[in-house]
Amino acid sequence: MKAYVLLAGSENVDSLNLVERPEPEPGPGQIVVRIRACSLNYRDQAIVTGRYFGGKLQRDTIPLSDGAGEVVATGPGVTRFKAGDRVAGTFFENWVDGPPAAEARPALGSPLDGTLVEFRIFDQRDAVMIPGNLSFEEAATLPCAGVTAWNALMAVSRVKPGDSVLCLGTGGVSMLALQFAKAAGARVIITSSSDEKLKRAKAVGADEGINYKTSPAWDKEVQRITAGRGVDHIVEVGGTGTLAKSFQSVGFKGNICLIGVLTTGGDTNPHPLMLRGASLHGIFVGNRAMFEDMNRAIEVNRIQPIVDKVFPFEKTREAYRYHEFQSHFGKVVISV
Repeated sequence: MKAYVLLAGSENVDSLNLVERPEPEPGPGQIVVRIRACSLNYRDQAIVTGRYFGGKLQRDTIPLSDGAGEVVATGPGVTRFKAGDRVAGTFFENWVDGPPAAEARPALGSPLDGTLVEFRIFDQRDAVMIPGNLSFEEAATLPCAGVTAWNALMAVSRVKPGDSVLCLGTGGVSMLALQFAKAAGARVIITSSSDEKLKRAKAVGADEGINYKTSPAWDKEVQRITAGRGVDHIVEVGGTGTLAKSFQSVGFKGNICLIGVLTTGGDTNPHPLMLRGASLHGIFVGNRAMFEDMNRAIEVNRIQPIVDKVFPFEKTREAYRYHEFQSHFGKVVISV
């Protein structure tokens, strides 16, 4: 089978090589999945350049955490799946429900081998059925970005009809958060440096848009739009460089879900949260139960994740380069 491997010590996408590997055989409790599509996250760019948590890769690694495909073989004792089932793997191994287990929760793509491969073995506990209304390409957007957005808005913030939600940017997490928030009956404000992207976001449900290049004091725009109340929930994918403005944008008893590390610098003094009775909640993807809850909601509400562009497997390096420049709207996908 074909697989892409990032070489140990990788610092750029030139370290990504296409190799041949033996096809896997399932052991007890395991399934073999023919991967049909994968998607890219910002995390994957950090891994390929050696800037992810823990530094450069210590061993040759198959990258990407997000993939979807069909089960082609099952090992002894498998009860959750059968051949032909359409599935996706979970971002973390061995985190089914509740708080994380005391033992390590290894993640796909680093330190574990990921999904940028034709066939991959999963323990049956580490996979879910994908929504029936989605293609493999759409389903491949969900394990990291989808579960992160769901955890932030539904598991933690518990968004309800009439709430206001601020989503920073138009990447994968923010666009899925927009779709989940609208399905829950919330009012959504989106930010972008592109008027064209704001127009597209409004076409898929955003109520208001703020261009943070032409309106660098975007927190004041949020206050203006909300008549000085601020927003109930913020999907904070920017990181330390945007936190200060998020603190000024959140409303009384509001919640900021800290997800991203796209920006650096800035004032991170949380004192404004005290004055608003607001909270800051760290989000790092989520467990399998959240994934399954999200998939049911996607199917019932007929939500279609936004796929910006699909690259063929042989053009994987081009997919990385396209994604790196953050010109995409929604998710970048690789068809396997």
